Amino acid sequence: MKKYIIIAGVPRAGKSTISKRIAKEKGYQHISMDSILAGIEKVFPETEVNTDNSDDVMNNFKFISSKAAPFIRAMMDSGEYDECDYGVVIDVHQLTPGDYLKYITDDKSEVYFIITPDITPKERFQILKQYDTPDDYTYFHSDEDNMNDCIDIVEISNWLKTQCIECNLPFVDTTYNRENVIDEFVDRLE
Repeated sequence: MKKYIIIAGVPRAGKSTISKRIAKEKGYQHISMDSILAGIEKVFPETEVNTDNSDDVMNNFKFISSKAAPFIRAMMDSGEYDECDYGVVIDVHQLTPGDYLKYITDDKSEVYFIITPDITPKERFQILKQYDTPDDYTYFHSDEDNMNDCIDIVEISNWLKTQCIECNLPFVDTTYNRENVIDEFVDRLE
């Protein structure tokens, strides 16, 4: 395993679950970029990062990725973890394969996109409800809001799959048998 493992992808696909398992089982430090982006959004509005912007979800996803990817690169270049025996697993929703290749990729990092492609928004909504907990922001949203989000999640997930294939980057489909897929993925990491 490399020093930096980036777990990207769509909400409720298992990114945080995988990242926390890597931290616990492999001794990596877990960093949630979603939490960092929430702080940036509130404290530095001049960045124009707005994770709730629903006017054009795909363009907003790409815009935030264009800000998050160089930020992740700067964290990696800071030298903060160079002397540490452990690695770092970074959990991030808004990251495109192209921005990973443009800003982050190097011999110390690897990325995996955790997605749920090739399903309907209704099927995606059922997955969201199945894995939603009070720790998740979606838990407190109305079913109507979550259903609208699922339409966007399906669009982004399918786009990410296409981009991963074009960029020759790995993706993990957790649509079906989520727990088994996650177990096998974490166990395969060396």
